[in-house]
Amino acid sequence: MSIDSMFVHKMWNDHELSKMVKGGVPFPMLSDAGGKIGTLYGVYDPDAGVENRGRFLIDPDGIIQGFEVLTPPVGRNVSETLRQIQAYQLVRESKGTQATPSGWKPGKKVLKPGIDLVGNVWKDWTTDMAFD
Repeated sequence: MSIDSMFVHKMWNDHELSKMVKGGVPFPMLSDAGGKIGTLYGVYDPDAGVENRGRFLIDPDGIIQGFEVLTPPVGRNVSETLRQIQAYQLVRESKGTQATPSGWKPGKKVLKPGIDLVGNVWKDWTTDMAFD
């Protein structure tokens, strides 16, 4: 979603995205003309007339679980977004009995939240596990 019109989105898809992603993006692009939704999410800058790049992870209950806001010159990392979605799904499916440490990816070690983990994370997880 951006403040750009549907015509700008069509041009962007036809002349840019379709050259990067076969068939264009596999999801709808929405127009937030006037920045109403961007204002609600705190990403619209009325002085500049632009929306900052915002990414919001909203669970099935409508609760924002994670978000990231970047100024326009910096792009987002789709791989990190997908990793975080997988982590939130794992935590939700486990009903909170599992937590994902920094750098977690599917198949990597999870943590078991609880009083026994407090002050003992270092026994189960080390910083080198955050990297591939």
